[in-house]
Amino acid sequence: MALDSIIPYVVIAGYLLVTLVVGLVGYRQQQNTPDDYFLADRNMGAILLFFTLIATNFSAFAFLGFSGSGYRIGLSYYGMMGFGTGLIALTFYFIGYRVWLVGKEHGLITPSELMEARFRSTGVSPGISNTLKLIFLGVMVIFTIPYLTLQPIGAGYIIETLTNGQIPYFTGATFLTIVIVLYVFMGGMRSVALTDVIQGVLMFTLMLAAVAAIASSLGGIAEANRTVYTLKPELFSRQGIDNFFTYRKWFSFMILWMLSVPMFPQMFMRFYTSKNSNSLKVSVVIYPLVSAIMFICPVLIGMWGHISFSDLTAKASDQVFPMMLAEHTPIWLASLVMVGALAALMSTLDSQLLALSSMLTRDIYFAYFRKTASLKEQTFVGRLLIVLLAIIGLIIAKNPPDTITAIATQAFTGLAVLFPTVIAVLYSKTIHPLTCIVSILVGEAAVIGFQLGIIPKSLTFGFLPVVPIVALSALIIIVGSIKPIQRLVNSSES
Repeated sequence: MALDSIIPYVVIAGYLLVTLVVGLVGYRQQQNTPDDYFLADRNMGAILLFFTLIATNFSAFAFLGFSGSGYRIGLSYYGMMGFGTGLIALTFYFIGYRVWLVGKEHGLITPSELMEARFRSTGVSPGISNTLKLIFLGVMVIFTIPYLTLQPIGAGYIIETLTNGQIPYFTGATFLTIVIVLYVFMGGMRSVALTDVIQGVLMFTLMLAAVAAIASSLGGIAEANRTVYTLKPELFSRQGIDNFFTYRKWFSFMILWMLSVPMFPQMFMRFYTSKNSNSLKVSVVIYPLVSAIMFICPVLIGMWGHISFSDLTAKASDQVFPMMLAEHTPIWLASLVMVGALAALMSTLDSQLLALSSMLTRDIYFAYFRKTASLKEQTFVGRLLIVLLAIIGLIIAKNPPDTITAIATQAFTGLAVLFPTVIAVLYSKTIHPLTCIVSILVGEAAVIGFQLGIIPKSLTFGFLPVVPIVALSALIIIVGSIKPIQRLVNSSES
């Protein structure tokens, strides 16, 4: 076997070995309590919290989805993501700080536990608050699983490309998922957070290395952009190719990221883990700065893809990042950079598995089946659920969707519906859980209605569905906060 064909295997194996060793370190430090296994004992300092936030949010979508969108849409995709990320940082603080305070006060572990804790001493019927808790849980699980599936999809694409098809797509996806399950299974949040530091550094440095190397092969960044402009000048327009971004669609995407990213359970639970409020503040400031630098790289690489690969289909364009690396960089560098992409998806998948398993363990198994379950039993059940969730993700990933962006947008929309309820629960003293239940159910019904074509697209008024859907959910919260309506709701409960 030629040396060039061995290099990808050596690089991938070396990286995966390091992650397993770090997982073992987390396991040795573990205290075998739910707080420690699921939240790293609520003791993350500023640097560790920042890395785990950014590594958790930057998934396969950041490498493959961004470059694919750069290929299909153009530079305007970066502008939208850049502004949107700044707004995400704001919601991280306004939601994250309150979540941290309440979580610390009540010893909360899962996002859905917040729903129950908020109404515990208000005289509201426990049955209604428990119903809200279960609905909140259900929405988070249902809409996180599709996004979870993107990670093995990305792993399959990357490993298949790196090995020139010697490791088929689904084999690569399965193998990487097994490695992730092993270190999450062992060390929980502590192992996840430690690996996030390594993965965060790798993502950032190797992404910069990728754009520098590919640009050098194309004659420099300026020359590469001039060449692409000659081929497809619309890639540099505000609207993008085929006038993709109207003003309303641009606004919709920025709102979509801002409302949905904090609602992913793996992000929400990070707010509980902060050692103090200062750790969260530092992360909020640094997050958009690092994102702004990193996001431009895959979008540029995707645009430059038109120089080497013209007329890629929508599905094929999501693989333009590894294709450009294979075409324009030495095999050793391409392998290293693809390890950065693997780091991105691994740092998201491990957190998603841990977050969903903690919710199902605490909010279903412990709350309804085994209230006497010991701390050791809860962590054991959480580990079993990690394996089950990983298998579900692989089953769905076996037949991937047309584009990574499409499935991500659907998942984000479903989660954005929760945003008005979270704001009301954290900031309103008079909100009733029944109002929140109606807001969520109506919003999710609208998501399904738009998805199935039952609700005509004309009712989006040129926006993405997320805008009218969340506006409707928020309107229900506002109306439910009016005193006459509150009295009516309270009387119906009694």
